[in-house]
Amino acid sequence: MAVSFPPVDPIRRMADGTLKQVNPFSGTQVWTVPGRANRPLHSDAPPRESFATAPLGQHCAFCAGRRVETPPEKSRMLASGEIVQGLSAAETVTAPALFRRVPNLFEIVSFEYWQANHGYELDPAAAARMDAYLADPTGREHVLAVLQAKRHAAGLEGELSEPELRQQARAFFGGGHDIIIGPHHWDLSRLGGAHVGGKETGGEDARAKAELAAAGTLNPQEHALFVRFTAESMAELYATHPQAAYVVAFQNWLAPAGASFDHLHKQLVAIDELSHAAQQELALLEQHPTMYQDWALDYAAAQGLIIAASDSAVLFAGFGHRYPTLEVYSTVPGTPWEQTPQQQRAVSDLLHAAHAAVGPAVASNEEWHHQPPGVALPQPWRVLLKLRVSTLAGFEGGTKIYVNTISPWALREKVLANLHRLREAGRLAPGVRLEAEGNGGIGKL
Repeated sequence: MAVSFPPVDPIRRMADGTLKQVNPFSGTQVWTVPGRANRPLHSDAPPRESFATAPLGQHCAFCAGRRVETPPEKSRMLASGEIVQGLSAAETVTAPALFRRVPNLFEIVSFEYWQANHGYELDPAAAARMDAYLADPTGREHVLAVLQAKRHAAGLEGELSEPELRQQARAFFGGGHDIIIGPHHWDLSRLGGAHVGGKETGGEDARAKAELAAAGTLNPQEHALFVRFTAESMAELYATHPQAAYVVAFQNWLAPAGASFDHLHKQLVAIDELSHAAQQELALLEQHPTMYQDWALDYAAAQGLIIAASDSAVLFAGFGHRYPTLEVYSTVPGTPWEQTPQQQRAVSDLLHAAHAAVGPAVASNEEWHHQPPGVALPQPWRVLLKLRVSTLAGFEGGTKIYVNTISPWALREKVLANLHRLREAGRLAPGVRLEAEGNGGIGKL
């Protein structure tokens, strides 16, 4: 049976001003009620740890001074854009890195899951890498220390036998859940000359001005490398996990959004089946192949929700989401890793602008969506930035109607105002065009 869309308008304004929204792809229902609307962008996050509580580079296990607390890294990206693999344990600690890709110590989908359900084993390159790392006394000590910390967290004690060590270490060299770690815990650019050569030289005034280093505090070039490294790491997970139906890419920022550390990082998780929601969306796509153009880009443009554009990407205020959401769509076909550096950069620059406009004090979830392997109908690469500025309560649980406290238009205006200030401060990429700066042609998918 063909789908007739829309059964109701995705956004309906009621007589009292209430906005009733329906997400055209998921069917999620959202209401924005006048008396609860137009709230400021802020999170009810607990007070964060002070910059003064630890030396530079020592605040959490993701910091550069504590690299031995994470599993052996799979790869790293340098400031030049070069990706380096196969470092020894000693080099891992001392060699420079802009971003690091390490296995997640507590996997969502474990190595044992892939082995038991799909007969997965380390590929020869990963097996050789593990053998070499464990043969190095420093490497072996590193792996043992991390495994013991993991066991201790699970309430397990005692020494590991050699077979147990090798069995448990496999997840560090061929697992399907990785973390891509940002360079700094704190935004050092705000400290001026407070830190030189990794040593603190500023006083209390400089320390008081320190802010967390977030996606929006990176410069546009650094953010573009972050995006490219993420995309290429996704491609590698697909290559090493042939049974993966999808690689989930996301970023949790601050504790209210699910982050364990206030240190910038993305996560990649290979999974062996598509979610029910993803399958429903694909079924809908089969019946309306142009739905992303019709129900997302064109509808957003018709409603005046476009915020910015670049040569091959569009940023708009989303609708039909549980939380205020900014959406970045690539207008060229292909998965993130199939796009050219220029096309990746077009998405990255708008995503960076969105993060910078929201600011590092707002908890958020960044979700990447792309066309899964084996799916014939094209799905655009799109990134959703969801702002965790409210808490779901009993009304939402009982009705499955979600109260979003900021309307799409209010979100657009708040973000645009901040983007204009950022433009004046020179913090946006040159290719970002705001509101009326040529956004009439948003591109065709």
